Amino acid sequence: MSTTTHKQSHHHGNLREVLVEAGIALLESGDAFSLRAVARQVGVSQTAPYRHFPDRSHLEAAMATTGFVRLRRRLEDVLAHPEPAASVLTGLAVATVRFAAENPALYTLMFSRCCGADDARLPASAEVFNLLQRAAAQHFPGVDAHHLATAGWTMTHGLASLHLSGQLRAATPSELDERVAGAFSAVLAAHP
Repeated sequence: MSTTTHKQSHHHGNLREVLVEAGIALLESGDAFSLRAVARQVGVSQTAPYRHFPDRSHLEAAMATTGFVRLRRRLEDVLAHPEPAASVLTGLAVATVRFAAENPALYTLMFSRCCGADDARLPASAEVFNLLQRAAAQHFPGVDAHHLATAGWTMTHGLASLHLSGQLRAATPSELDERVAGAFSAVLAAHP
């Protein structure tokens, strides 16, 4: 986003959101990330971000929260299309790993920082997990939905982390989708 766009946007009272979006863009670009760098990106004074975020960790928490909201929306899109149970869980996994592949720095931030009890990313993360738990309960009645959601979340995060670290290589997004779907299909096929 251009500096002009950021300046125009912040005059309408949404500087906090503009800072979060600029922070995500800066993080994903690989450039040095700091509150000052985000302020420069947005075209505001170096002190302006401190009116919304006391320090870098609070901005990072807001960025991670935005990441969880985006991930939840992507998963809701998967659930909007009726599919057989195994296809739903596989689709959720594929969507999550694809999200990680498309937003590697943001995904890493979402899961790599220790956070306190008042961290905004905790309820946002819980919303994603609750969505998974509801999907498990709906599509796999008779199975403990919490345990199934935990297993699915764990396996999906593992696959995403392996991909981001270069250990689950895929030449194309489609190949990555196939590898994730294959892993989930193998586990689900083992279920009697």
